[in-house]
Amino acid sequence: MQNFTQRPILVIGGGTFLGNSIIAALLLEGVEVATIVRPDAEAKLGVLHNQVRVLLGDVFEPASLRGRARGYSTAINAVGSLTANPQRGLTHHRLNFVSIRNICAMCISDGVSHLIYMSSTSAPWLGRGYIRAKRDAEAHIRRVGLQGTIIRAPLTYAHGEFRPPFFEWMTLLGSIPLIKQIRMKRIAPMPIETLARGVARVALLEGRRKPIYYASDLRKLVKRDERTTPLIPESSWGVSDDTPPNRRGVYVPQTSLNDDDAPFGWIPPSES
Repeated sequence: MQNFTQRPILVIGGGTFLGNSIIAALLLEGVEVATIVRPDAEAKLGVLHNQVRVLLGDVFEPASLRGRARGYSTAINAVGSLTANPQRGLTHHRLNFVSIRNICAMCISDGVSHLIYMSSTSAPWLGRGYIRAKRDAEAHIRRVGLQGTIIRAPLTYAHGEFRPPFFEWMTLLGSIPLIKQIRMKRIAPMPIETLARGVARVALLEGRRKPIYYASDLRKLVKRDERTTPLIPESSWGVSDDTPPNRRGVYVPQTSLNDDDAPFGWIPPSES
């Protein structure tokens, strides 16, 4: 039997599709949550705003992170981006490595002993530059001596929302229970509800954790009937029934499959 702890947890990257989902999953576990939010993204917490402690900070500005993680032993990083724009200075290295370098420095100075890093599994539809930056970030966490838990997550989607047929097919292949499909189970897109609940339960585990968790590991932590159950009931959204789901304020209105913005975190200011 696995034991869980309910110490307060810090989520870095509130106000994003992934960050809000993880926050909601932690709240469902009865955990006290704080989140670091970019100053101009506070409103994107939606109905979660009054349920968490909000700390303003920018992961690309180290000075703004000083003291933000003090008092938390576990932090979850939900900042990153699939989309780069080198013409604006927004390379995969800057978006996915520089941010974690600043977060690690904050964790070390503030006494955070355990950092959960939302990385990515390698898949043919993901760019090499993006995966390389994620692996460099993983190596940096190990190099600085933090106790790190790596989540090599696949692409995610909100259950019930439209997805391109290709990704629908990949998810279907990943559900076939054949030994030869074990690789596909790691890379097939999965519901954000499953990912967020799995990450929340990894954060709450006491004792020995695996150094790297894949999609199949997260599914084992989530009951079948929870895997597509909304993280926040519609009755708590406080909006009309005809409001589109991606505008109800629960998640950032974007998906991590084909959005042009930053699906996991936030874009830093461009450098002139």
